[in-house]
Amino acid sequence: MAMVVKNNMSAVRTLATLNNNNNALSDSLSKVASGLKINSAKDDASGYAISERMRVQIRSLDQANQNTQNASSLMKNAEGAVERTVDILRTLKQKAIDAATDTNTDDDRATIQKELDQFIDQIDDNALITFNGKYLLEGSRAASGSAVATHMTNSNLATNTNLSTALTDLRNRNGESLEINTGDRVTVSFVLQGKTYTSVLTSVVSNTSLGSIYNMLNKATNANATASKAFATSAQTASTIGSAASGKKILTKDGENAITFIASGTGLDGQISGLSISVADSEGNVKKATNTALDAFKTSIYASNDTSDGSVSFQIGASANQAIKVGLMDMRSEALGLKGKDGTTIQITTRAAANAAVSAFDNALNKALDQQTTIGAISARLDYTASNLTTSSENVQAAESTIRDADMAKEMTNYTKNNVLLQAAQSMLAQANQNSSAVLSLLQ
Repeated sequence: MAMVVKNNMSAVRTLATLNNNNNALSDSLSKVASGLKINSAKDDASGYAISERMRVQIRSLDQANQNTQNASSLMKNAEGAVERTVDILRTLKQKAIDAATDTNTDDDRATIQKELDQFIDQIDDNALITFNGKYLLEGSRAASGSAVATHMTNSNLATNTNLSTALTDLRNRNGESLEINTGDRVTVSFVLQGKTYTSVLTSVVSNTSLGSIYNMLNKATNANATASKAFATSAQTASTIGSAASGKKILTKDGENAITFIASGTGLDGQISGLSISVADSEGNVKKATNTALDAFKTSIYASNDTSDGSVSFQIGASANQAIKVGLMDMRSEALGLKGKDGTTIQITTRAAANAAVSAFDNALNKALDQQTTIGAISARLDYTASNLTTSSENVQAAESTIRDADMAKEMTNYTKNNVLLQAAQSMLAQANQNSSAVLSLLQ
């Protein structure tokens, strides 16, 4: 090899190797220090992009999980309020049954009424529960729906029963006679806007039909000049009861025909919250078996006002519109049929009123339990959703780790190798720079 002084190519090449080793050592040092094998796009452009998208997904899943847990807290708050209302309704039914017995005096019933009024007021307080400043159960969170009337259905009567069926011919679902005889006494009571209305048929005759009882219900309100007709002009005999506020068709539980009494007015203003029918013989003895079948009119469609969509929506996914939407019923005493819009509370000051109140409390309890079931189902679903989001986040994080995380044992090996190579290159550069000094001996 020629001996030159201007271009020491051995030193130049060794310097290039030194620089490469220095860069490799710097990369190894960065990976060891950060624990990542991809610190920037230059390390692995496609891997960096995939990893960044995964990181976005992980953060989105974690936020959705947080949303889900917040939603669960909201639902538990609502569930607690409804649970307290259910407890109160149990107590109210107990008080109404207490008031229905004649071992109590009118003064006793008045005392019970005072308790009842306080409990009803507490139901309104329960409905005003809030979460993060949002009211939950006073009606503003209901799903959208059309105004509907109260439907009360009796599925204990024979499937061929209609309004023209004579009371003396009425039979239960099993085809057994209800044993209503001529001369029997029929008392009907119901609750409308917190007021109890009662009508009495002093003596059943051979042509007294079920439609007569239906007419008695309106007679009870017409006796009060301020009350309009409570029930529609006709009742249904059919397996299709009607349409709920959501528009969903409501059928009888067994799919067979049943008698349904329909309130004349839609919405809460015309809500019938309790219906009691009692048959006694000419001597005043109550016919328990008869009443079991005849007094079984239960609310099948709850009265509802026109409502815009106020449902709560929980974003529980990492993509747009991955949400759970739930409407919360109005749990105020008026919506439950325990109070009129003028503030009148349901009365138990007479035996007849107390019996009608028992039916009203049963219907209110069923409505509250239906809401509690909905809330419980959503809460359970949110728990499963949170678990699923946690698993998804863990899996995506594991996948992202395989792309971006450094194998520390491997990187330490590379670091050690590059460090040794750098030192070797430095030594060789010093040797290469010494080669030019040999030229000086030729010049002496």
